[in-house]
Amino acid sequence: MKEVALANKHNELGAKMVPFAGFNMPVSYEGVNAEHHNVREKLGVFDVSHMGEFLVTGESALALIQLISSNDASKLVDGQAQYTCMPNEDGGIVDDMIIYRINAEKYLLVVNAANIEKDWNWISQHNTMDANLTDLSEELSLLAIQGPKAAEAMQSLTDVDLSAMKFYTFEIGTFAGVEKVIISATGYTGSGGFEIYFKNEYAEEIWDKVMEAGKDYGIQPIGLAARDTLRLEMGFCLYGNDIDDTTSPIEAKLGWITKFNKDFINSEALKNEKEEGSKRKLVAFELDERGIPRQGYDIVNEEGEVIGNVTSGTMSPSLEKGIGLGYVKTEYVGFGKKINIQIRKKAIPATQVKLPFYKG
Repeated sequence: MKEVALANKHNELGAKMVPFAGFNMPVSYEGVNAEHHNVREKLGVFDVSHMGEFLVTGESALALIQLISSNDASKLVDGQAQYTCMPNEDGGIVDDMIIYRINAEKYLLVVNAANIEKDWNWISQHNTMDANLTDLSEELSLLAIQGPKAAEAMQSLTDVDLSAMKFYTFEIGTFAGVEKVIISATGYTGSGGFEIYFKNEYAEEIWDKVMEAGKDYGIQPIGLAARDTLRLEMGFCLYGNDIDDTTSPIEAKLGWITKFNKDFINSEALKNEKEEGSKRKLVAFELDERGIPRQGYDIVNEEGEVIGNVTSGTMSPSLEKGIGLGYVKTEYVGFGKKINIQIRKKAIPATQVKLPFYKG
């Protein structure tokens, strides 16, 4: 089990630590509901240092990225980030990731912790154009400082104008007295904020300064459990649940990051799928009655026939109702249409809704 650089801090704070993607990670501190609401109303800090980071450099850096990713990275300018996925050759997804363009010949790819080795091997295998690849995953720590008060609370730690940063942009500057920190206006919660990348050796120092700067604003440490309820309220996909090696970006409703103005791995097949339509689609639903949908539960029609399955589900702390994502046969898909979630022996009625669940 790998330890993040801030493991001692989490233990001192009494975090409940669990194995996650090969790392010993804090799942909760005070409790998922309290932590969730703190991010929605104030701000919280997540240690997400388990994520992977690959540096891609050289004249052919963009060519490699364009080949392996579904989105169009040629549209990026310096200081801009982009959400994308890496299609495999069988219609599924190797991983989803964020691309940071540092300059025309230097990009940072941020990938999921559980997929670091798989992604590295996949990218290396397709690097026929000899771009330079460096795995920085074990050198970098990553804090997500999320919530409506994040910019105001963290401004004292940097000269970068946090309130002026647009969503999915970043700057490299001084933060908490440490130089060359990536300050990114990205996140997984839907409540605004920043993600801060820095070398492991500065982790405890930066953590302490972040907690001190946020003290008057109500900052709290937040675990992975609340990260999951926050992302699900926004309808953001989680790799391993809602997308994986067997789900296409088209059926996962990630067509908006799948651009057919260029060739990429399996682009022809995905283009055909978009034109012909998928046999199933990822839908969002709210339960009409009390209950909690869980990953793996069957989705059934009025006759009790299985028409799909739940991929993510929870009791929404913000909405106080059961919400979820799941794949359903296309003929049953539609906003406002009813489906049923099989919870133990009872089929609980649910309504398909537009995302996000949480409107802010």
